[in-house]
Amino acid sequence: MKKKLLNILFISLSILAISGCSSDDESDPEVVVDPPVVVDTDPLTTANASTYLVDANATKETIALFYNLKKLAKTKIAIGQQDAFNSFYLEAGGDSDIKKNTGYDPAILGSDFMFITDKSNDGQASNWFYQQEQKIVSDAKTAYAKGMINTFCWHLREPNKEESFYAADLTSEQKATAFKSILPGGANHEWYKKKLDKIASVVYNLKGTNGELIPIIFRPFHEFDGSWFWWGANFSTPDEYKKAYQFTVDYLKSTKGVHNILYAFSPDNSYTTQADYLSRYPGDNYVDVIGMDNYGDFDNQGSNGASRANSKLKIIADLAKTKVKIAALTETGYQVTSTKPPVTDWFSTYLYSALTSNSIEVSYVMFWNNTKDAYWVPNGTVSNASDFKTFSSKTKSALVNSLPKMYELPK
Repeated sequence: MKKKLLNILFISLSILAISGCSSDDESDPEVVVDPPVVVDTDPLTTANASTYLVDANATKETIALFYNLKKLAKTKIAIGQQDAFNSFYLEAGGDSDIKKNTGYDPAILGSDFMFITDKSNDGQASNWFYQQEQKIVSDAKTAYAKGMINTFCWHLREPNKEESFYAADLTSEQKATAFKSILPGGANHEWYKKKLDKIASVVYNLKGTNGELIPIIFRPFHEFDGSWFWWGANFSTPDEYKKAYQFTVDYLKSTKGVHNILYAFSPDNSYTTQADYLSRYPGDNYVDVIGMDNYGDFDNQGSNGASRANSKLKIIADLAKTKVKIAALTETGYQVTSTKPPVTDWFSTYLYSALTSNSIEVSYVMFWNNTKDAYWVPNGTVSNASDFKTFSSKTKSALVNSLPKMYELPK
């Protein structure tokens, strides 16, 4: 009897093994498991979310933002724009150009610490730079009140004359020494700390109507793999870059006690492998958002460009999954000017496919700011307005109306 049972078990297992192999016989019946079994391998939970952030003392709203942005990528991609409330094509003020087109504000507002930390900002009401600071702070509060997400970059002017952030405006000597000089022990380290003091003051006083601190995403020293900025790859070693990034985080978090920041790491699109991407990565303890800026692959490159961009996004999406970080296309766009017409279906076909092909999970995408004479995001009056509207209404696209409550953990 025991031998008979073993024979039956052997035959059963053999049948199962055969049915699990591929077959060239098209007449074989398809084996369907109903209902499908979905295994969620994401280790992030509402209970452990705080343990995955850079800042162990992050505010509850900041923890919630991290959790919700990470989970959002499974179903949606938040759409944002730099300076959306103040940068209008043809200077047509009022609502954001995205809202003019779609009826809804973007899900993300991009801002810049550049004017806030400018040497000419003297904190006086009559000062233009201080007025910009006040406007940026007001816009960030407005975005938060609307349920949007705030992200800040920093076009920090170089430490010599503080007139430009472009390397091309520096002498050879300045280019060779500027970035090194802000490191601990460097000639301009105290200068750099004062700039961070200003950022800390602004972020620490960025509060909602109930007095709660408003979370922001901060991406210092972005596009560092290029050399158009003075912090670029030609002007620092990987170790020096990592040290500057780490000092920035540690100083804001530990020395200044600012606990409402998520930190974003954001090269340009030059990498093609995971090792390339991580060559200047400061470490998991210093990064919440694994991002990429990418204009070049989309600049009228059609489906080939979209495919290249998707392969690079897949690298960061895979890293974000294994490291439990947020993946994002932190800057992109195709700028339309008087001499550069729109590309047909750029948003709804090329960009959308780059963001969604190969089952990648990307939390957000952000376009650069519109100007009087050019635009990255069409308002409702231009020829490619419908293309953007189609893009924004696709299954995985999210403007502010499609966001969950980003600053509360789900019950």
